[in-house]
Amino acid sequence: MLARALALLFGLLAVTPAFAAQCGGDFNAFLAAMGREAQGQGVSRGVVDAAFAGVTQDGAVLAFDRRQRSTFQKSFEQYAATRVTKGRISRGKQLLVRHAALLGRIEQRFGVPRELLVAIWGLESDFGTGDMGNRPVVRTLATLAHDCRRTDLFQRELLAALQIVQRGDLPLRDMVGAYAGELGQTQFLPSSYIRYGVDYDGNGHVDLRHSVPDVLASTANLLRVNGWQAGAPFGEGTANFEVMREWNRAVVYRKTMVLFAERLRGS
Repeated sequence: MLARALALLFGLLAVTPAFAAQCGGDFNAFLAAMGREAQGQGVSRGVVDAAFAGVTQDGAVLAFDRRQRSTFQKSFEQYAATRVTKGRISRGKQLLVRHAALLGRIEQRFGVPRELLVAIWGLESDFGTGDMGNRPVVRTLATLAHDCRRTDLFQRELLAALQIVQRGDLPLRDMVGAYAGELGQTQFLPSSYIRYGVDYDGNGHVDLRHSVPDVLASTANLLRVNGWQAGAPFGEGTANFEVMREWNRAVVYRKTMVLFAERLRGS
Protein backbone atom coordinates (compact mmCIF):
# COMPACT_ATOMS: atom_id res chain seq x y z
CA MET A 1 0.00 0.00 0.00
CA LEU A 2 2.94 2.34 0.65
CA ALA A 3 4.34 1.82 -2.83
CA ARG A 4 0.96 2.60 -4.34
CA ALA A 5 0.71 5.83 -2.39
CA LEU A 6 4.21 6.91 -3.35
CA ALA A 7 3.53 6.17 -7.02
CA LEU A 8 0.38 8.29 -6.91
CA LEU A 9 2.14 11.08 -5.06
CA PHE A 10 5.02 11.29 -7.52
CA GLY A 11 2.53 11.23 -10.37
CA LEU A 12 0.80 14.31 -8.97
CA LEU A 13 3.95 16.41 -8.71
CA ALA A 14 3.58 17.96 -12.13
CA VAL A 15 -0.02 19.04 -11.61
CA THR A 16 -0.02 20.19 -7.99
CA PRO A 17 -0.44 23.97 -7.60
CA ALA A 18 1.74 26.10 -5.35
CA PHE A 19 0.39 27.05 -1.93
CA ALA A 20 0.97 30.07 0.25
CA ALA A 21 2.45 28.35 3.31
CA GLN A 22 6.25 28.39 3.36
CA CYS A 23 7.97 25.09 4.07
CA GLY A 24 10.74 24.82 6.61
CA GLY A 25 11.21 27.29 9.41
CA ASP A 26 8.97 27.44 12.44
CA PHE A 27 6.51 24.54 12.41
CA ASN A 28 3.78 26.38 14.33
CA ALA A 29 3.96 29.31 11.93
CA PHE A 30 3.62 26.87 9.08
CA LEU A 31 0.52 25.32 10.68
CA ALA A 32 -0.98 28.77 11.18
CA ALA A 33 -0.50 29.54 7.49
CA MET A 34 -2.03 26.19 6.54
CA GLY A 35 -4.96 26.92 8.83
CA ARG A 36 -5.61 30.19 7.03
CA GLU A 37 -5.36 28.41 3.69
CA ALA A 38 -7.86 25.79 4.85
CA GLN A 39 -10.34 28.38 6.10
CA GLY A 40 -10.07 30.12 2.76
CA GLN A 41 -11.21 26.86 1.18
CA GLY A 42 -14.22 26.47 3.44
CA VAL A 43 -12.86 24.56 6.42
CA SER A 44 -14.19 25.99 9.67
CA ARG A 45 -11.98 27.53 12.33
CA GLY A 46 -13.25 24.89 14.75
CA VAL A 47 -12.09 22.02 12.54
CA VAL A 48 -8.71 23.66 11.96
CA ASP A 49 -8.15 24.29 15.67
CA ALA A 50 -9.17 20.75 16.64
CA ALA A 51 -7.08 19.15 13.90
CA PHE A 52 -3.92 21.14 14.67
CA ALA A 53 -4.19 21.13 18.46
CA GLY A 54 -0.95 19.77 19.89
CA VAL A 55 0.35 18.63 16.51
CA THR A 56 4.13 18.25 16.34
CA GLN A 57 6.44 16.99 13.64
CA ASP A 58 6.74 13.23 13.34
CA GLY A 59 10.38 12.34 13.01
CA ALA A 60 9.57 8.72 12.27
CA VAL A 61 7.56 9.76 9.21
CA LEU A 62 10.43 11.86 7.89
CA ALA A 63 12.94 9.09 8.51
CA PHE A 64 10.71 6.54 6.80
CA ASP A 65 10.12 8.85 3.85
CA ARG A 66 13.82 9.51 3.36
CA ARG A 67 14.86 5.88 3.32
CA GLN A 68 12.26 4.71 0.83
CA ARG A 69 13.35 2.83 -2.23
CA SER A 70 11.25 1.03 -4.79
CA THR A 71 9.22 -1.75 -3.23
CA PHE A 72 9.15 -3.54 -6.55
CA GLN A 73 12.74 -4.70 -6.76
CA LYS A 74 11.47 -8.28 -6.82
CA SER A 75 10.28 -9.90 -10.01
CA PHE A 76 6.57 -10.20 -10.63
CA GLU A 77 6.69 -13.88 -9.76
CA GLN A 78 8.52 -13.24 -6.49
CA TYR A 79 6.25 -10.39 -5.48
CA ALA A 80 2.99 -12.06 -6.43
CA ALA A 81 3.91 -15.22 -4.55
CA THR A 82 3.90 -13.25 -1.29
CA ARG A 83 0.65 -11.41 -2.03
CA VAL A 84 -1.64 -13.77 -3.92
CA THR A 85 -1.69 -16.60 -1.41
CA LYS A 86 -4.02 -19.55 -0.99
CA GLY A 87 -5.44 -18.05 2.18
CA ARG A 88 -6.22 -14.73 0.50
CA ILE A 89 -7.74 -16.43 -2.52
CA SER A 90 -9.97 -18.54 -0.29
CA ARG A 91 -11.04 -15.53 1.77
CA GLY A 92 -11.65 -13.48 -1.36
CA LYS A 93 -13.92 -16.14 -2.82
CA GLN A 94 -15.91 -16.23 0.41
CA LEU A 95 -16.37 -12.45 0.26
CA LEU A 96 -17.45 -12.64 -3.38
CA VAL A 97 -20.32 -14.86 -2.22
CA ARG A 98 -21.11 -12.85 0.91
CA HIS A 99 -21.26 -9.55 -0.96
CA ALA A 100 -22.58 -10.90 -4.26
CA ALA A 101 -25.61 -8.59 -4.42
CA LEU A 102 -23.59 -5.49 -3.48
CA LEU A 103 -20.80 -6.31 -5.92
CA GLY A 104 -23.34 -6.98 -8.66
CA ARG A 105 -24.86 -3.51 -8.22
CA ILE A 106 -21.46 -1.87 -8.18
CA GLU A 107 -20.31 -3.76 -11.26
CA GLN A 108 -23.46 -2.78 -13.12
CA ARG A 109 -23.12 0.90 -12.20
CA PHE A 110 -19.37 1.39 -12.58
CA GLY A 111 -18.40 -1.39 -14.99
CA VAL A 112 -15.48 -2.70 -12.94
CA PRO A 113 -15.37 -6.51 -12.44
CA ARG A 114 -16.15 -7.65 -8.93
CA GLU A 115 -13.12 -9.92 -8.85
CA LEU A 116 -10.78 -6.99 -9.47
CA LEU A 117 -12.40 -4.93 -6.73
CA VAL A 118 -12.05 -7.76 -4.24
CA ALA A 119 -8.44 -8.30 -5.36
CA ILE A 120 -7.62 -4.65 -4.68
CA TRP A 121 -9.39 -4.86 -1.32
CA GLY A 122 -7.34 -7.92 -0.40
CA LEU A 123 -4.01 -6.51 -1.52
CA GLU A 124 -4.45 -3.17 0.23
CA SER A 125 -5.72 -4.25 3.66
CA ASP A 126 -6.54 -7.97 3.71
CA PHE A 127 -10.19 -7.11 3.06
CA GLY A 128 -10.30 -4.51 5.80
CA THR A 129 -8.92 -6.79 8.50
CA GLY A 130 -5.24 -6.01 8.06
CA ASP A 131 -2.98 -3.03 8.54
CA MET A 132 -4.55 0.27 7.49
CA GLY A 133 -1.89 2.28 9.31
CA ASN A 134 -1.87 3.69 12.81
CA ARG A 135 -0.42 7.17 12.36
CA PRO A 136 -2.52 10.35 12.80
CA VAL A 137 -3.08 11.51 9.23
CA VAL A 138 -3.05 15.23 10.02
CA ARG A 139 0.28 14.96 11.84
CA THR A 140 1.76 12.81 9.08
CA LEU A 141 0.72 15.17 6.30
CA ALA A 142 1.66 18.31 8.22
CA THR A 143 5.13 16.82 8.79
CA LEU A 144 5.59 15.98 5.11
CA ALA A 145 4.11 19.29 3.95
CA HIS A 146 6.50 21.24 6.20
CA ASP A 147 9.41 19.34 4.67
CA CYS A 148 10.51 21.27 1.58
CA ARG A 149 11.09 18.33 -0.75
CA ARG A 150 7.43 17.94 -1.83
CA THR A 151 5.67 20.64 0.11
CA ASP A 152 3.07 21.63 -2.51
CA LEU A 153 2.03 18.01 -2.94
CA PHE A 154 1.57 17.33 0.75
CA GLN A 155 -0.03 20.70 1.44
CA ARG A 156 -2.69 19.63 -1.03
CA GLU A 157 -3.18 16.33 0.81
CA LEU A 158 -3.29 18.08 4.19
CA LEU A 159 -6.03 20.43 3.00
CA ALA A 160 -7.97 17.48 1.60
CA ALA A 161 -7.68 15.68 4.96
CA LEU A 162 -9.18 18.69 6.71
CA GLN A 163 -11.98 18.75 4.14
CA ILE A 164 -12.80 15.12 4.94
CA VAL A 165 -13.34 16.12 8.56
CA GLN A 166 -15.23 19.27 7.57
CA ARG A 167 -17.64 17.23 5.43
CA GLY A 168 -18.32 14.90 8.35
CA ASP A 169 -17.09 11.82 6.50
CA LEU A 170 -14.69 10.83 9.28
CA PRO A 171 -14.14 12.27 12.76
CA LEU A 172 -10.62 13.24 13.73
CA ARG A 173 -10.24 10.10 15.84
CA ASP A 174 -10.67 7.99 12.69
CA MET A 175 -8.21 10.03 10.62
CA VAL A 176 -5.53 7.41 11.08
CA GLY A 177 -3.50 5.95 8.24
CA ALA A 178 -0.14 5.00 6.80
CA TYR A 179 3.18 6.78 6.32
CA ALA A 180 2.05 8.93 3.38
CA GLY A 181 -1.39 9.71 4.81
CA GLU A 182 -3.32 6.92 3.03
CA LEU A 183 -6.72 6.18 4.52
CA GLY A 184 -9.16 3.31 4.67
CA GLN A 185 -9.60 -0.24 3.50
CA THR A 186 -8.28 0.43 0.01
CA GLN A 187 -5.82 3.14 1.07
CA PHE A 188 -7.00 6.36 -0.56
CA LEU A 189 -4.92 9.49 -0.35
CA PRO A 190 -7.10 12.32 1.04
CA SER A 191 -7.33 14.09 -2.33
CA SER A 192 -8.56 10.85 -3.93
CA TYR A 193 -10.97 10.38 -1.03
CA ILE A 194 -12.51 13.78 -1.84
CA ARG A 195 -12.50 13.30 -5.61
CA TYR A 196 -13.65 9.70 -5.95
CA GLY A 197 -15.38 8.82 -2.68
CA VAL A 198 -18.95 7.53 -3.02
CA ASP A 199 -21.60 7.35 -0.30
CA TYR A 200 -22.92 3.98 -1.44
CA ASP A 201 -24.62 2.94 1.79
CA GLY A 202 -26.72 6.12 1.68
CA ASN A 203 -25.98 7.39 5.18
CA GLY A 204 -24.82 10.81 4.01
CA HIS A 205 -21.10 10.22 4.56
CA VAL A 206 -18.24 8.67 2.62
CA ASP A 207 -16.69 6.27 5.12
CA LEU A 208 -13.75 4.39 3.65
CA ARG A 209 -12.68 2.94 7.00
CA HIS A 210 -15.84 1.14 8.09
CA SER A 211 -18.38 0.96 5.24
CA VAL A 212 -17.80 -1.90 2.81
CA PRO A 213 -20.30 -0.46 0.27
CA ASP A 214 -18.51 2.89 0.31
CA VAL A 215 -15.08 1.24 0.06
CA LEU A 216 -15.91 -0.96 -2.92
CA ALA A 217 -17.98 1.65 -4.81
CA SER A 218 -15.33 4.34 -4.32
CA THR A 219 -12.62 2.00 -5.57
CA ALA A 220 -14.68 1.24 -8.66
CA ASN A 221 -15.45 4.93 -9.16
CA LEU A 222 -11.75 5.84 -9.20
CA LEU A 223 -11.19 3.44 -12.09
CA ARG A 224 -14.37 4.45 -13.94
CA VAL A 225 -13.62 8.18 -13.77
CA ASN A 226 -10.16 7.54 -15.17
CA GLY A 227 -11.47 5.75 -18.26
CA TRP A 228 -12.29 2.16 -17.34
CA GLN A 229 -13.95 0.33 -20.25
CA ALA A 230 -16.73 -1.91 -18.98
CA GLY A 231 -16.64 -5.46 -20.29
CA ALA A 232 -13.17 -5.10 -21.79
CA PRO A 233 -10.16 -7.18 -20.72
CA PHE A 234 -7.73 -5.69 -18.23
CA GLY A 235 -4.59 -7.78 -18.57
CA GLU A 236 -1.19 -6.36 -19.41
CA GLY A 237 -1.20 -4.56 -22.76
CA THR A 238 -4.88 -3.56 -22.63
CA ALA A 239 -6.38 -0.09 -22.29
CA ASN A 240 -7.81 -1.00 -18.90
CA PHE A 241 -4.39 -2.08 -17.69
CA GLU A 242 -3.24 1.46 -18.45
CA VAL A 243 -6.25 2.88 -16.58
CA MET A 244 -5.03 0.89 -13.59
CA ARG A 245 -1.98 3.19 -13.56
CA GLU A 246 -4.23 5.55 -11.63
CA TRP A 247 -4.30 2.93 -8.91
CA ASN A 248 -0.62 2.05 -9.09
CA ARG A 249 1.94 2.97 -11.69
CA ALA A 250 4.13 -0.06 -10.97
CA VAL A 251 3.66 -2.76 -13.62
CA VAL A 252 4.50 -5.49 -11.09
CA TYR A 253 1.71 -4.36 -8.78
CA ARG A 254 -0.84 -4.09 -11.58
CA LYS A 255 0.07 -7.56 -12.86
CA THR A 256 -0.43 -8.81 -9.31
CA MET A 257 -3.89 -7.21 -9.24
CA VAL A 258 -4.76 -9.00 -12.47
CA LEU A 259 -3.42 -12.33 -11.25
CA PHE A 260 -5.41 -12.09 -8.02
CA ALA A 261 -8.60 -11.30 -9.94
CA GLU A 262 -7.97 -14.26 -12.25
CA ARG A 263 -7.47 -16.59 -9.29
CA LEU A 264 -10.72 -15.35 -7.77
CA ARG A 265 -12.44 -16.21 -11.04
CA GLY A 266 -10.91 -19.65 -10.87
CA SER A 267 -8.74 -19.21 -13.95
